[in-house]
Amino acid sequence: MYAWSNEDVMRQLIFHPFSVAKKNQYYRFITSGFLHADWMHLFFNMLTLYFFGEVVETVFIYQYGYGIGILLYLLIYFGGMIVADIPTFIKHKTNYDYRALGASGAVSAIIFSSIIFSPTRDICLYMFLCMPGFIFGLLYLIYSYYQAKRMGDNINHDAHLYGALFGFVLTILIMPGALGNFVQEILQWRIF
Repeated sequence: MYAWSNEDVMRQLIFHPFSVAKKNQYYRFITSGFLHADWMHLFFNMLTLYFFGEVVETVFIYQYGYGIGILLYLLIYFGGMIVADIPTFIKHKTNYDYRALGASGAVSAIIFSSIIFSPTRDICLYMFLCMPGFIFGLLYLIYSYYQAKRMGDNINHDAHLYGALFGFVLTILIMPGALGNFVQEILQWRIF
């Protein structure tokens, strides 16, 4: 919130691939995740994190205990934040004008981690369009992929896509049997 009224802080912390490449300012992979465009952007990311994060945190704590569970949760979150920006860095490291902010890669990692644990649990968009998590996840990946190719809407869809994939894959690696349970739950799912 402080950066909204302090342009110098925003400029120093925002994800700017050109500065990362030319000045080795790798901290921007993390600091940009704490910046948001406005109240709505911040609210949406934090609300989403609240709903999906609890599932992931609870499963990790149950499986590994409180300390390790929280560390694994943070690994998914911050790992998603960093990994999600790597393709953006590669794509835009010579583009002085490109900048990105937000925790979308981290939040996407948490969402997809929670989908591993509860693939048939409904995810609702705009409070009325509800679908099982695995269907939402597939549509989200397809949408993010095509929007990333299109570009032009000032949203880093690559961060959504790669954050989601990171959360999905790392959760499978961390949780023995998670993939088998995920597949089994989907195979048992019925529309009616």
